[in-house]
Amino acid sequence: MAPNGGSGSGSGTGPLAFLRNIYTLDTLDTRFTTPSGVPYRPLEARSPDKRRDSTSPKPPTNGTSPPKWKTPEFYLYYLVFLLAVPSMFYVAYSVSRPSDPRYPKFERFLSEGWIPGRKIDNSDAQYRTFRRNLPAMAALLLFHPLLRRVYNMVTTRGDVKENSAEGVEMRFRQRTSFDFVFALVFLVILHGFSAIKVLVILAGNYAIAKGMPRRYVPVGTWVFNICTLFANEVCSGYRFGYVARLVTGTLGIDRKNMVVDLPAVVRLGEWMDGFGGLMGRWEILFNITVLRLVSFSLDYYWSLDGRNTVGGVVERDADTHKKKNLDLSNLSERDRIALPAQKGDYSFRNYVGYAVYAPLYLTGPIITFNDYISQSRYRSATISSARTWKYAIRFLLVLLCMELVLHYDYVGAISKSRPEWSTYTPAQISLLSYFNLHIVWLKLLLPWRFFRLWSLVDGIDPPENMLRCMSNNYSALSFWRGWHRSYYRWLLRYIYIPLGGSSFRSLGQGVRTVVTYLVVFTFVALWHDIKLNLLIWGWLVVLFFIPEIVAGLLVRKEDFKGRERTYRWLCGLGGVGNVLMMISANLVGFAVGLDGLKAIISGVFRDYSGLVFLVTACTALFVGIQVMFEIRQGELRRGINLKC
Repeated sequence: MAPNGGSGSGSGTGPLAFLRNIYTLDTLDTRFTTPSGVPYRPLEARSPDKRRDSTSPKPPTNGTSPPKWKTPEFYLYYLVFLLAVPSMFYVAYSVSRPSDPRYPKFERFLSEGWIPGRKIDNSDAQYRTFRRNLPAMAALLLFHPLLRRVYNMVTTRGDVKENSAEGVEMRFRQRTSFDFVFALVFLVILHGFSAIKVLVILAGNYAIAKGMPRRYVPVGTWVFNICTLFANEVCSGYRFGYVARLVTGTLGIDRKNMVVDLPAVVRLGEWMDGFGGLMGRWEILFNITVLRLVSFSLDYYWSLDGRNTVGGVVERDADTHKKKNLDLSNLSERDRIALPAQKGDYSFRNYVGYAVYAPLYLTGPIITFNDYISQSRYRSATISSARTWKYAIRFLLVLLCMELVLHYDYVGAISKSRPEWSTYTPAQISLLSYFNLHIVWLKLLLPWRFFRLWSLVDGIDPPENMLRCMSNNYSALSFWRGWHRSYYRWLLRYIYIPLGGSSFRSLGQGVRTVVTYLVVFTFVALWHDIKLNLLIWGWLVVLFFIPEIVAGLLVRKEDFKGRERTYRWLCGLGGVGNVLMMISANLVGFAVGLDGLKAIISGVFRDYSGLVFLVTACTALFVGIQVMFEIRQGELRRGINLKC
């Protein structure tokens, strides 16, 4: 079965068929089975020849090759999988056992687990916070949509038909009014008095979008929001007491050495700092809100003359939907994003409701302002109870996977204990690093899936953030498209396309494209956090794009007609290099840092056994990449091109 639901709608009955149905692309996100420019239709309502997620065999099309799953070559690959995958898990498990002589060094980072005889590696602060708050968040996931239903029951007029124009506008007013009020209450509960700071920043961005001369809005928006990112970091969330001391000139005065008491405004500020809500450090996760502020401002800016950009397409007519005779109740995703909202929809109430929309406020996924307004007015046809239940089960299975890994592979705790890497074999060093990245992937996947589930239950369908498993990637470019996918799409719309996109038809265009990549990934690194290792990560990602791009230009599939296997194997070798570079970049950015990577590399290359392991690992990677190629070929045979 293809990782992350790369195949099949799932036929038959029984537990296996049900599990297969849970892992279809249509369950994960209908955007993967419906082109962005086509309105969604339920799979069962489509004609058999248009069911893009069907498991029925079809003749190869679009240059795809016949299936290779039952060839001698792939039977050999299955054997490698049977040997390599259990061995990988065993190596990480073997150094996590209490019998390992290095166990006492990292034992302090372990906590009591729920599996008998095993502790859990709960050392990662992000996952520990998510895990601790999961019961409360699950209760909120149920309470918030139920509260909306009660509100709708109270405010619904019985004489208004649901599908009439008046009924549509009533639904829109109900949703946006509820979102606005709930956003204010949600902010106060989360951040206490710091909710004032959030609202001040929102008001500042709104004033720029609505108050500045039109031609200055994009520049003003970017300057304001980038400065906000830096100011939030430098000023540590603008503590009221600190600001009051700064204003009154008592910043450097110690309270104990004062003859008179502190000014009342300072005492008030320090008292307010004591009521920071459930999440006093509001600035930590505010970066995701900055993306929504930019989305509102630029969507509004483009709406003033009907101009919008999606996938490189420029629309300049605000009444495009009338000319195209579009059904506003079932727009394609591209049209939901591209078509400007009505002039009155760009109000402060709707803006606050969007920017602080509770299910997506803390971590996303990211949805554009135009899309939010469209789905608030018309319920998306992609939302169904059956799919949402299957998506919930899929989330629980991922949660179980994470818990099992943390109970048996203590890679995070080992990394935090500042290990002496020279005491580990090359295989142990490499696989500890590899599983460390898997935990990073899972700890991001779980909140994104949870909050998207909450949004689906509430009636808004945002994009799925993670498409493929981390181990089902061989291309740096494709990996970026599938990792934090809603952020990638945001970058395309608001930075990449406005800067000119990419082209390698000439040397000058190629240089400009590399510069565009550098601008984009510098922003990405600074947006994540203002740290040197993340800047290095961003620049390494761009550096690692270049060999793949150059290889794609020099080694073309058309030049290997009749030698398709040779071409596939050459691509596999290139994929091995890509995987090693991607692992290195992500270890620097999100795991062990630059010094840790240097220690790992020196550990692998310190003796002959390290080179033997490296060759063995590259062979296993080559086999895995050939399987990845075939997974994507299978998708193409069904008319699915995910471009990652």
